[in-house]
Amino acid sequence: MTFKETLDSGKFVITAELSPPKGVDIGDVLQKADFLIGKVHGVNVTDNQRAVLHLSSLAFCALLKQKGLDPILQMTCRDRNSLALQSDILGAYALGIRNVLALSGDYPRKVQYKAVKPVFDIDSVQLVKLIRDMENGKDLAGEDLKGSPKFCVGAVVNPTADPLDMQLIKLQKKVDAGAEFIQTQIVYDVNAFKFFRDRTKDIKTKYILGILPFRTYKMAEFLANEVQGVNVPQSVLKRMENAKDPVKEGIEISIEIINSLKGYIDGIHLMTLNYVDVIPEILSRI
Repeated sequence: MTFKETLDSGKFVITAELSPPKGVDIGDVLQKADFLIGKVHGVNVTDNQRAVLHLSSLAFCALLKQKGLDPILQMTCRDRNSLALQSDILGAYALGIRNVLALSGDYPRKVQYKAVKPVFDIDSVQLVKLIRDMENGKDLAGEDLKGSPKFCVGAVVNPTADPLDMQLIKLQKKVDAGAEFIQTQIVYDVNAFKFFRDRTKDIKTKYILGILPFRTYKMAEFLANEVQGVNVPQSVLKRMENAKDPVKEGIEISIEIINSLKGYIDGIHLMTLNYVDVIPEILSRI
């Protein structure tokens, strides 16, 4: 079954994330992609994540499609104006890609990228609407397209944001614009996520939980202190700090979070920083 077919069927959806390399040596990442065949319903390909250069998400999705995987194209508004976005939407469909995750994109902050000028011609809500309008045969200027694409379109939300109200307002706009699924930011705070789902019980869509297993205490500290929007409870940080085997403890924490929230979600999105070897154990125990 494709990602969309699984999503529409009501079955528990499992997706994984791959980050294209910074360069053209793609052999290692393609090997990791081979490892995912038969284990996940879709593979989400990041788009210059954290505003750092990587190989094109669109190009890498096309390579995954050739392998028989169902790619989910991340598309950010940060790097392209509305003309380029429309062109890539048409190009993605022509290459057989049928899933898009619409994102605003991280703002460029790295010193080495200080010359990079973010575009933000439109935002993620408008990108969802743009894709839906193109499916109706019209471009942004209202002119006819020669053939219309058709996508499964998703968007993102940060369920542990504080304050939460602005996230909920934008979430409703994304769903109203046509988002079929919502992929969440990484979640480590189970109670905060339950509160979020209580607040969103009237926003009807599919919720896919973002999971990133820690590998080290340093990684947990970095995510807690340096990555905007990620909330790591002190109890979780303490577990990682005291862990004799940090990788194993990170897996245990992820499994506990998933099992605690299975009744609140429609699937999981595994962000493993390309360490795909942890995925089978997680899937066998949830």
